[in-house]
Amino acid sequence: QVQLAESGGGLVQAGESLRLSCVASESSLWMGWFRRAPGKEREFVSSIHWNITTTYIADSVKGRFTVSRDNAKNTMYLQMNSLKREDTAVYYCATTGPAAGQYLYWGQGTQVTVSS
Repeated sequence: QVQLAESGGGLVQAGESLRLSCVASESSLWMGWFRRAPGKEREFVSSIHWNITTTYIADSVKGRFTVSRDNAKNTMYLQMNSLKREDTAVYYCATTGPAAGQYLYWGQGTQVTVSS
């Protein structure tokens, strides 16, 4: 059972930045960020392969958010710049484990609140 712990959330004003971190108890092939805004379904934000160079990012955050990972630390990051009110959500990290496929392991989430 892979355990994940997110950190770095908080309350910021529109236009500011935050950096989220996700520490995993073991290495995983894919690591991803998802978010759930109030009253909405969970949505994909970004993901990154173990090779570090293969990444995906949602259109809604493209150009503002950047995903990265440090395999030596089993840690994934999400650099969020130019934050908007609509970025307010609980952000979750997830991993697939050692193989590709669905995300099997999830963190508890970290709250990001963007005020105008």
